[in-house]
Amino acid sequence: MLRWPRAFLRWPYAFAFCLSVAVGATAIYFSHDLNVGLKDPEGFLGPAYIRLPLLGILLFLVGIVPQAIHRYGVKNTLSGVRTIVRNEWTLKRVAYAATGMVSFYVCYVSYRNLKSYLPELTNTIHDRALLQLDHVLFFGNNPAEVLHSVLGTTVAAQVLAVLYVLYLPVVPITVAAVLVLHRDVTVGAWYATAVSLNWVLGVVSYYSLPTLGPAFYEPQRFADLPENGATQLQMSLLRGAFGFKEDPQGDKIFGIAGFASLHVSVVFTLALFLHYAGIARAIRYTAWIYLGFTILATLYLGWHYIADDIGGLLIGWIAVAVGAWATGNTRWQKRRRLAAEEGTPEVEATPVS
Repeated sequence: MLRWPRAFLRWPYAFAFCLSVAVGATAIYFSHDLNVGLKDPEGFLGPAYIRLPLLGILLFLVGIVPQAIHRYGVKNTLSGVRTIVRNEWTLKRVAYAATGMVSFYVCYVSYRNLKSYLPELTNTIHDRALLQLDHVLFFGNNPAEVLHSVLGTTVAAQVLAVLYVLYLPVVPITVAAVLVLHRDVTVGAWYATAVSLNWVLGVVSYYSLPTLGPAFYEPQRFADLPENGATQLQMSLLRGAFGFKEDPQGDKIFGIAGFASLHVSVVFTLALFLHYAGIARAIRYTAWIYLGFTILATLYLGWHYIADDIGGLLIGWIAVAVGAWATGNTRWQKRRRLAAEEGTPEVEATPVS
């Protein structure tokens, strides 16, 4: 009678599955309670039941083809792909990768909808307090104005905007890449769980301390920035916010929330995960550098206050730590498992993710 529950708890996706069910049910409840239908945030790319499998297949091919070329050469790419799929991709591994993608997507869609309900559930914002904190931390100056003065408002604006908007494709691509490329299914589960947890903790932070963010609270401070990908995204969010407030039952989504920075939290999650998972040094260093530019961009472009970024770092750390524990990837869990496999006594280990 206890076999099934124990087996489920040992499943590396048990936590992510339960998390996606819980947050999905919460989104459905508030959708019904507020009489606001659930919306697919990326609906312009087609229905989710078509888009998600296509994305999974595309990213699977993107991950598998380079492996085939590396192992078997360009001329034998097709036969190499067949060999890798036949030898390495069991039904279990496919099911695990699919579970990771679905859990990630359910948490993301629920996050976007719950975020959209903010103006329906609260009218309070705390931008003034966080703006004052910014001035204290920058010795009486506004962080964005200092950065504009130091970096200028031409080339730096365009570069930081590109790096900031790059986050949008980076998140699903990295999730799919880890699920496809890493042979240890528990490591893929670790990253998928951590990113999924970011969405849930992000929603909690939005409702705990509702804010708009500098560019929406004091847009005049950013009027000198040239038009770029980030300002276009801000205008798109602003149009969506106005559209949602005018007609919550329509097709618009309210997507403005400052605390905490999910850009920072997810990129920090990526960098921290790569560090602990022992991924290639060049990739790890690239992720850490990208995190630095992301934090800089949040302040420069007016997306977030300093407190938002600090909150994002905290969320990222919690997500990686909990994800490691939930999937059996903490250091002490690995040593315990290794000791059990070798039939040796357990060695006391510090529980560091």
